[in-house]
Amino acid sequence: MTLLKVDYVTKYFGKFKALNGVDFIVEEGEIFGFIGPNGSGKSTTIKAILGMLKPTSGSIEIFGKDAWKDAVHIHKNIAYVPGDVNLWPNLTGGEVIDLFLKLSGTNNVEKRDELIEKFDLDPTKKCGSYSKGNRQKVALIAAFTTDAKLLILDEPTSGLDPLMEKVFQDCVLDKKKEGKSVLLSSHILSEVEKLCDRVGIIRKGEIVEMGTLDDLRHLTRMRFVVQTNEALMNLDQQTGIHDIFNEENTYHFQVDSEHVSNVIKYLSQFELLKLESMPPTLEDLFMTHYGVDIERGE
Repeated sequence: MTLLKVDYVTKYFGKFKALNGVDFIVEEGEIFGFIGPNGSGKSTTIKAILGMLKPTSGSIEIFGKDAWKDAVHIHKNIAYVPGDVNLWPNLTGGEVIDLFLKLSGTNNVEKRDELIEKFDLDPTKKCGSYSKGNRQKVALIAAFTTDAKLLILDEPTSGLDPLMEKVFQDCVLDKKKEGKSVLLSSHILSEVEKLCDRVGIIRKGEIVEMGTLDDLRHLTRMRFVVQTNEALMNLDQQTGIHDIFNEENTYHFQVDSEHVSNVIKYLSQFELLKLESMPPTLEDLFMTHYGVDIERGE
């Protein structure tokens, strides 16, 4: 069952086209990774999904209802955590969590207390004294305590230490086991790799790639490390090999996926001391789309 359907959404701000035909779905029980650098259109898309922005064209449906027209009804079954949580400074963390839970109609005190302990939050302190990480914890505890069908998490681990990131990841996977859906926007690519069933990469307002990690990895290069007793003659002339670096007969290079077999055959003629091959990471894939822009500082 499709819980979220973003159907060829375009959004203009004056003459500037922030989104250009963004199109994806999130199924029931699925964790969907939505990644892209600042200015790519991630936040604009999420605001449109939340009913905060009206698309110029296209449509967004959540639970089969229009995200703009039926936003109030839809939000009863959505939990949203932004990347920079602002809280009431004179309320304690516990009071804010209880307020969020009351607004969502949740009364699961046992689960709330369990998450407060897991995230190591002192709920008696006022929010004005909290660090950024603790403010994120308040929002995450409230979101994970609710029984929302769809969680929209926009850079949710911003400010959390690595131990708390692990707690976060466990909570996301628990939601998946419960059959809930998660739209996860994150710049921590290892986090996306661990959690997401499918990934959509957005660039300059357009979805440039989408699929499972296995679907996307065929577009990228395998990384090889080869150590030998002899020089690899004509390595640079082999089809599909890129970015060769050699240090004392230890060769580092990348291979286009479709040419891996031929490269293995080529290497078999040499006396190898070590051969390592590693599948590309999501970061490798990310860089194939953004590397030039990142180098330019965009």
